[in-house]
Amino acid sequence: MKKIFFFIVMILVNVSTLMNAQTELLQDLINEALRVSPEIKMLNAKIIAVESKVEQNSNLPDPMFSIGIMSLPVSSFAFNEEMMTGKVIGLSQEFPFPGKLSTIRNSREKDVEIVKLELAEKQNEIQKQITQLYYDLINIRKELELTEKSKKLLEDILEVVRSMYSSAQSSQQNIFRLELELSKMNDMIFELKGEENEIVSRINSFLLRDLNTPILTEYINDINFFSFTVDELISKADESRPYLKSLLLSEQREKINQSIAEYDYYPMFKISGQYAFREKLKGVEMPPSDLISIMLDVSLPLNYGGKVTAMVDETKAMQEMYMQQYDASLQMLRSEFGMITSKLNSLKQRIELLQQGSLVQASSNYQSALTAYQVGEIDFMNVIEAQTELLNIEKDLSRFRTKYLKLLSDIEFLTGYKISNKFNNGDRNEK
Repeated sequence: MKKIFFFIVMILVNVSTLMNAQTELLQDLINEALRVSPEIKMLNAKIIAVESKVEQNSNLPDPMFSIGIMSLPVSSFAFNEEMMTGKVIGLSQEFPFPGKLSTIRNSREKDVEIVKLELAEKQNEIQKQITQLYYDLINIRKELELTEKSKKLLEDILEVVRSMYSSAQSSQQNIFRLELELSKMNDMIFELKGEENEIVSRINSFLLRDLNTPILTEYINDINFFSFTVDELISKADESRPYLKSLLLSEQREKINQSIAEYDYYPMFKISGQYAFREKLKGVEMPPSDLISIMLDVSLPLNYGGKVTAMVDETKAMQEMYMQQYDASLQMLRSEFGMITSKLNSLKQRIELLQQGSLVQASSNYQSALTAYQVGEIDFMNVIEAQTELLNIEKDLSRFRTKYLKLLSDIEFLTGYKISNKFNNGDRNEK
């Protein structure tokens, strides 16, 4: 009895483990893709590298220590012949014009922020790619399910027709027509399975795992429709899109770089000090005093050849470039959003028309044809035609829903804004 109980417990544990292993939904796929992505890891390393440059470029240079001999006579190389001869040690430190180092720090910190936005943009891009592949996979599996259901009905009808043929109630021509339809169904199923395997492989390639690893998906029973205006989307993109933020930050960084370049119009400073040790001179009773020297060096910013002016002009040109790039991006987004909102409205109308009209009518027509066929009132071809019409409408509905959701993922990427409650999901599917 204990062995049986233990066996049952082990079965339940294994079933639970299998179910947990198959709860891989869209967000799980996205999270895993972001976790293993070499591009994400590369950008994280780039952030560390850029952060290290903040301290490298915003601190004083190391002081210089010097040691030497002063005023040594070459005739004797003696340290006790001349009054000015001495052994010298010195220390010097360079200083930029006040404010330059803090300005450089600000510029390098902007570099860090820009790379972080580059990382966020790449994360959004990967999320979009995984999301759209996931919706394509849902659609292919829905079409595959509908086609296999139609195939099963044809097989059932074929059995009936064969039975009728054996009793001389149907012709062999009807059997050939059904077998031809089944052959077409098999070709369609084979093609759909090929597309399914291709999408599964592409998703798995993002996750850096075996290309044949099964992927769980959800059925899309219904979707939530959204209403957007172009101005609203532009406002969201201006507020949230990492790419646009990086352009504005780049323009701000170039303003700071302009200030850095302009600091070269001002002098650099260098403070140095020396201490000279002197020895007792020959024939002189009183020992000489040691000597100390303190110097302040100031560079002369003469701007030879206009080199500083050229650096300032370069930063101004870069500011203009980033602002024009920002304006061009907004212009492109306005065009993209115009097309997307138009497509969303069109798809919404077509989905509602199919759901509320064509699908209901085709379903009723199919049920009526099937009932009439079962009592012998109509030919089986009428059932096939009604079923084919219903199948095409259901496929169109699945395809339109997929296109709608993919357009929403385009909006998420282009605006950098997460749209919640995309669809109401039902059962899950895995192949």
